[in-house]
Amino acid sequence: MEEQIDSFLQKAVAEGHIPGAVLQVAHQGQLLYENAVGYRACFPERLPMQLDTVFDLASLTKVVATLPAALQLMERGQMALDDPVDSIIPQFGRHHAEKVRIGHLLTHTSGLHADFTIDPYTMTKEQMQAAICQLDLLHTPGAKVIYSDLGMMLLAKVIEALTDMPFDRYVRQAIFEPLEMEETCFNPTFAQERYAATEFCQRRGAYKAGIVHDEKADAMGGVSGHAGLFSTVADLSRYACMWKHDGLYRGRRILSKTAIRTARRNFTAFDAEYRGLGWLLKSQSGPSSSGDFMSTEAYGHTGFTGTSIWFDPQVHLHVILLTNRVHFGRHDHILRLRPRLHNLIRASLV
Repeated sequence: MEEQIDSFLQKAVAEGHIPGAVLQVAHQGQLLYENAVGYRACFPERLPMQLDTVFDLASLTKVVATLPAALQLMERGQMALDDPVDSIIPQFGRHHAEKVRIGHLLTHTSGLHADFTIDPYTMTKEQMQAAICQLDLLHTPGAKVIYSDLGMMLLAKVIEALTDMPFDRYVRQAIFEPLEMEETCFNPTFAQERYAATEFCQRRGAYKAGIVHDEKADAMGGVSGHAGLFSTVADLSRYACMWKHDGLYRGRRILSKTAIRTARRNFTAFDAEYRGLGWLLKSQSGPSSSGDFMSTEAYGHTGFTGTSIWFDPQVHLHVILLTNRVHFGRHDHILRLRPRLHNLIRASLV
C-alpha cells in the first residue's frame, strides 16, 4: 500500500494538482502509512514538505475546535441542542420570528446563509457578528441542510458567552492542552519555515504562510468558529485517537462516550446530505469525499485549503490528509483527489 499511495500523491504533485501533502493512515490501532511528499511552498521558491509542517486547517476548525467545545458545554448542562440561540445571544432573536436552536447550528440546518455577500475586510469582528444576527433566514430552521460558515461563527460567540472566555483560550485549555496538542492553535507563532503556504494575498502582496487563508477569519483577527486553526498531522492524530476511543485520550476523559455517539448520529435523514453534530456523515447514496468503499458508519470533514479527516468505525480506520492546494489557486482538483485516494486506501485493507 505504501508504494501505491506514494505513487498516487507524487503523481498529483507532478500534475500540479497539489503542491504537496502529508498523509496519515491508521487501521485497527496500527499506523499503516505516514509520509510527506512534494512541497510546502512553490512560490517564490520550492521548499520541501516535512512531516511536522504546520497547516491551515480551514473548516476542520469546525470539528477540531468548535464541536468538542460545544459538546463539553452540553455535558456540563450549560446548553442543550434544543436551546434557542437567542436565550444565550439575545440580539439574535430580535430579528427572527423563527427559533434557531443550538442543534440547528451544529447540523447546518439553521437557515442561515452559507457566507456573507460583502467583503469581510470592510467589517470588524463585532460588525460581522451583528450582521449574522440581522440576516434573514433562507429557510425554516430544521428543514434543509445549508453548510454555513456563519452558523459556526455564531456558535463560537455562544461558547464565549457561556464560558466567559475568548474562544481560542477556551479551546486551548479545555481541548488542546489535555490532548497534548501543543502545535494546534489560532494565530500561530512558529518559525516561518514550518508553514505550508496557501494562496497569494493581494492585500499583503505575498503568499500567506502562518496567516489564516479564510478572509472572514482573517478580518476577525485570526480566531473564529468556522476557520483559523493551524495544526500538524501529529496533533490531529491525537485528536483522532480521542474520537476512536470514545472520548478517552491516554486515560483522560475529554468527551463522554454519550457525546461522541450522539455527534455521529444522523440528524438530517430528510436531506440528501447527512449531518451529525459538526461531522459530515457518509450518505447511502451520492458522492462523498470519503470515496466509495467506506462504510455507512463513516464520518469526517474537509477544509477548503485542502485538508480532510475521515473515520470508518466499522474497520477502525482514520485517514488524515493535509494539503495546501490553494497555493496554486482555487481549482477543484481536490474534489476528485480525495475520493480516489480514500478508495485506494480502503481497498488495500484486509
